[in-house]
Amino acid sequence: MKAVRHQEPDRVPISDFFWGGFIRRWRKELNLEDGTDPYKYYDLDMYVLTANMDPHIREFQILKEDEEEVLVKTGFETTIRKRFDFPMPEQISWDTDSIEKLLAFEFDDPYDRRRFYEAGDDQINGVGDGFYPDTPAWKDTLVELRREIPVFGGVIECSECLTRLIGQMNNLLWIGMYPDELGNAINRIGEFYLNICKAELEASAGLLDGMVIWGDIAFKQGPLFDPEYWRTYYKPWVKAMVDECHKHNIPVMYHGCGNVNIVFQDYIDIGVDIYNPLEVKAGMDTLELRRKYGHSIVLCGNNDITLWERGDRDEIRREVMRILNAAKGGGLIFQSDHSVSSNVSGHTYDYIVNLVRDHGSYPLDLGEFDEDILC
Repeated sequence: MKAVRHQEPDRVPISDFFWGGFIRRWRKELNLEDGTDPYKYYDLDMYVLTANMDPHIREFQILKEDEEEVLVKTGFETTIRKRFDFPMPEQISWDTDSIEKLLAFEFDDPYDRRRFYEAGDDQINGVGDGFYPDTPAWKDTLVELRREIPVFGGVIECSECLTRLIGQMNNLLWIGMYPDELGNAINRIGEFYLNICKAELEASAGLLDGMVIWGDIAFKQGPLFDPEYWRTYYKPWVKAMVDECHKHNIPVMYHGCGNVNIVFQDYIDIGVDIYNPLEVKAGMDTLELRRKYGHSIVLCGNNDITLWERGDRDEIRREVMRILNAAKGGGLIFQSDHSVSSNVSGHTYDYIVNLVRDHGSYPLDLGEFDEDILC
């Protein structure tokens, strides 16, 4: 938290998001017991915990299940195929398949206590790189985790909702075909998730150390759609969430994949405190951002996961040491540039964490890798 305030703490903080396949591989390769948690094992510095974001609170409807896959319908009224030998799920159909249905869509109560105080099914926690029905109660998990590690809550915003509710193709088509009607729907969605944000802050009873807003809007070359459309309809709701979190004196991390250089200043302008994941393959660069924007925002991520997957330790060392330059004066959280995939060796990740622990203590001494940078 000191690093988030752009101060130099004892060491550069480290965290990440881990695929289940990686964790199983890591335990096996390092001869660790079943159930060993990388957050505890490495004394990592941040955990993100997202409550039930489904528009409709409901049990998963299992349409098909065998040894190879599960076909499930969720509270986003979306049908998803989860192949157990594939790392990520596939959305295959959406009940909300027309602009008329989207405009008529009714959301459940954002303050419904089941989102925070009861175990249950939800799409974000339950259908990812694995299939996990009956997620434990968010508040109980928060209380347990908060004893040992700073915990950030999680809330999605309009872009992430639409990807799950109507699919990315429909979302992009309807921006062009029905810009005003979709804009009206975005405003309804924005209000819904702003209220979930408020409800989550209320349920946390002061235990949250921060909030992550999830809302991918970009791909490798830039935003998926016109930045001005984003500024008109999406950006105000992100700002409203940021403002609400700041009322509770907690910082906000925005998680947005892809190349967001063209709108990066916008996130600073609306008060986003931390940006993640800064994908290398999309042209994001931590040192360039630090030199351009100084300490107006905390940088989180930007370690090339494809390099981690290759496992060349000389390459990894050069990149890690280079990125640590951005930690001068605080303001850096060390992470991958998205998440630690199943293709990363457990020994490689172990090497990376120990490298940051060895060279990320303040005052930083980066030797031959030291670069001049605005602090």
